[in-house]
Amino acid sequence: MSIEKIVEQALQDGYLTPVMETEVGRICDTASELSIEEYMALDRLMGALLTGEVVAVPRKQFINVMEELVLTEAVAQVAEIESKSDRILDVGDVAAYALNRLPPLYATTEEGARYQRQRAKEELHDLITQQVSAALARNLDRPDFGCERQALGKSGGNDVLRQVSSLLQVYAPNFEPTDPIYSIEESQVMSQEF
Repeated sequence: MSIEKIVEQALQDGYLTPVMETEVGRICDTASELSIEEYMALDRLMGALLTGEVVAVPRKQFINVMEELVLTEAVAQVAEIESKSDRILDVGDVAAYALNRLPPLYATTEEGARYQRQRAKEELHDLITQQVSAALARNLDRPDFGCERQALGKSGGNDVLRQVSSLLQVYAPNFEPTDPIYSIEESQVMSQEF
């Protein structure tokens, strides 16, 4: 977006957002020279900001205190499991799974963050521990495919059946059905006869 369009939008809306401010700064920093129109637009914006016609929306910093609490719990539980087994777990996956099942605790000041931490320790500690444990259980139950994992091809239906059949033979080589089932090739021959 150009400086002129940003200024026009700010004058129309009556406010300059942090995103708009950042974009104007980026344009000014990267341009070797501004055009006369760009200087005029910036002058108009400065005048509008000084008169109060346009208000600069302050940048608001906030954090979700729940993220740090869940991450701390996830790191502790993952470390305990990894010390007792040869499994390597992704702390990010565990934390994300748990966070999606917990309420957020946003704060905009350090005082607010302290309050949210204290509240969470008193009221939500057990719930955080449960959700991280559930995330770990889910993560541990997930099979480790490693580098062998391959997507099924997107060719014809018979080719997909052949791929699924091969996959099943790899994972269940000793399986013998109790009812006779036609092989893929036999079913293809039978379908061609009809």
